[in-house]
Amino acid sequence: MSIFLGIDAGGSKTTCVAGDETSVLATATTEGSNVIRWGEAEARSQLHEAIQKACAEANTRLGEVRRICIGMAGAARPVISSIIKSIVAEIFTGEVEVVGDMVIAMQAAFGSKPGIIVIAGTGSIAYGRNKDGHTARAGGWGYAISDEGSGHWIGRAAVSGVMRAQDEDEASPTGLALSILHAWHLQTLDDLVRAANASPTADFSNLFPHVLAAADAGDPIARTVLTQAGAELASLAKIVIARLFEEAATVPVAMSGGVFGNAALVRNVFYNSVRSEYPQAVVGATVVEPVKGALELARQGAQRR
Repeated sequence: MSIFLGIDAGGSKTTCVAGDETSVLATATTEGSNVIRWGEAEARSQLHEAIQKACAEANTRLGEVRRICIGMAGAARPVISSIIKSIVAEIFTGEVEVVGDMVIAMQAAFGSKPGIIVIAGTGSIAYGRNKDGHTARAGGWGYAISDEGSGHWIGRAAVSGVMRAQDEDEASPTGLALSILHAWHLQTLDDLVRAANASPTADFSNLFPHVLAAADAGDPIARTVLTQAGAELASLAKIVIARLFEEAATVPVAMSGGVFGNAALVRNVFYNSVRSEYPQAVVGATVVEPVKGALELARQGAQRR
């Protein structure tokens, strides 16, 4: 029996799945390991821990693992791929494949078939492949200039919305504002302004659960932000549809990432917006787990050898 590892190395969490040729044996989760976001030292710590935990839970030794596939945002850049391979090579002597997060998500959603995957986690991107094998992407250019509709974008938009509300009415801070202050261990809106402008150290993505809770409680700012997020993600999907599937009879579309997984409002706005312009779009109701694609690619790589 051969053992394979698939890893989804995200900005907020790292998921490692151990499996044999046909079954999943164990799953382990650690903190985020995206090297662009957290740096090499933190990526090393989280990746090593995830790999070792998955092997332990699968009751197998790392030396028995045949191949590892890792998906990470930004890994299409050779310098990033090289860093990740070096990190894993410190504890694993076998073959390691490093690909972009959209590659493992596409594999999980569609295998080798055509379709569009829209990822909304800490960052965001839309990526598609048509029946002729042509590919296109939209978004995913990093949190400072892109990543529309992502967890980071939502947190930043929420802070912006809170401050706009303060501009319009200097009454007591809204419920969302108080929740954000609590999340960042701050006392006043002035403190919030200073912390939010301390970029790149400001971690807007950790505000997403607080925005979600506020929206569920009926907070209008939070609901507006999540509505805008769904529309932004739909815009990314529409760009890829226009480039690859304009004349297609059907357009398979899948969602992936924690924003889609946790925010029904974002999913609903996304679905309605995409379908209003492209009624031939078939949007999957299930949020895809990219790590399953990473495991499958690890298996396929071994079969090609």
